[in-house]
Amino acid sequence: MINLIILVVLIAVVFIVLKKYFPDIFNEKDKPSKSPYNYKKKDFLMSRAEHEFFDILVEVVGNQYYVFPQIHLSTILDNKVVGQNWRGAFRHIDEKSVDFVICDKAYIKPILAIELDDRTHEREDRKGRDGEVERILKESGLSLLRFGNNGSFNKEEIKRLILEKLR
Repeated sequence: MINLIILVVLIAVVFIVLKKYFPDIFNEKDKPSKSPYNYKKKDFLMSRAEHEFFDILVEVVGNQYYVFPQIHLSTILDNKVVGQNWRGAFRHIDEKSVDFVICDKAYIKPILAIELDDRTHEREDRKGRDGEVERILKESGLSLLRFGNNGSFNKEEIKRLILEKLR
């Protein structure tokens, strides 16, 4: 009888240890996700205008620089500055992004941020956000160029302004 109790306790201990350290053993493969959110892959990374503008950027700087689209500020800015609450600083920039970042090819160092402004940038809430992004980038030492999205792009003007900033 004692041997049976010891065996049951031993099996229970082994079960608990396995469940704690190897939880995947007990999960069903086809079990539905417990997440309250569902996602699907986007068909396109950029809007048509952004893609058109991206192609111009690559043509203008592609041999010397990389062009990255849709970059969060937390990817290109260091929030861990001595003397400040780095978590608060991170939260302040985490949900903000720029449309494009041009980086050098040797070190993938951010050199120039670019915003492509469509009609949504005329809203008051966007104006405040845009002003804050401009302030943050200016204080960090990263240049920002803004281009209007008016349905067509002047490739020569874009090239002139970008090359001027990259010099």
